Amino acid sequence: MTEQQRLRNLNIPTGDIDVVLDTDAYNEIDDQFAISYLLHSPGLHTKALYAAPFFNGNSISPADGMEKSYEEIHRLLLLIGKQCPVLRGSLTYLPDEHTPVDSPAARDLAARARAYSSEHPLYVVAIGAITNVASAILMEPAVADNIVVVWLGGHARHFHDTAEFNMVQDIAAARVVFGCGVPLVQLPCAGVVSSFTVSKQELEHYFAGKGTLSDYLSANTVAAAESYAAGRNWTRVIWDVTAVAWLKNQGERFLLSRTVPTPLPTYDRQYEDVEGAPPMRYVYYVHRDALMNDLIHTITKQ
Repeated sequence: MTEQQRLRNLNIPTGDIDVVLDTDAYNEIDDQFAISYLLHSPGLHTKALYAAPFFNGNSISPADGMEKSYEEIHRLLLLIGKQCPVLRGSLTYLPDEHTPVDSPAARDLAARARAYSSEHPLYVVAIGAITNVASAILMEPAVADNIVVVWLGGHARHFHDTAEFNMVQDIAAARVVFGCGVPLVQLPCAGVVSSFTVSKQELEHYFAGKGTLSDYLSANTVAAAESYAAGRNWTRVIWDVTAVAWLKNQGERFLLSRTVPTPLPTYDRQYEDVEGAPPMRYVYYVHRDALMNDLIHTITKQ
């Protein structure tokens, strides 16, 4: 890939594009918003949904998290009323930076990307641990020239560490993706997309009562937030939506970004500058209200 083509691929896409989404959908409540936003957005043609592994209080292992995410994707598709290929992802994280984890999702991405090119790339939106994507690249290194990876992971460069959930689960996979030369758009969590939150009042006013899907999104979010708010006021981060918003960001109406040299995440939870590293796109600001209005309109068709 030429440097000029790389820079073109780091620009906001225009026209109709093909997309796959890699998601740990059962991890929290924001993946459901992102999936719904993607599947309701004209011009974004979703070719496959991949279940990503995760391990927290909602799972007993990365494999269990992946399976629960696989099931949650199917539940959401029923609510949305659309069909799309759904593939199971990795059962474990990468054991090292050279060994892929075989899975239907990784194999599908490696094979699917062969039909694309640097001039006509496949957009890979990842909103979980990036194990499946890294595995596909390790299986088929040429994939890196045919895709653009849009990843919500890590924290802002000015933040004190990179110990964000998606990144810290599988640092080896993050290092593969950041180090392989794939055109990469990063949406950092703390310090950037952490500003994209929703309140109970907004959920009840704009989503509740607007259909089965909107009712599910609203009730699911309110229940999750009130489980820890203990009667106090709250807003809930739904930052996974911002990764999909990049694909709709014509005119920078939702997100501001700049090109920067691609750093390398380190095992001690920092970023390392790499001499001669290719450029990546770094999102540094969210137009919160503009994006929230588009999310509401897109999902509820108001």
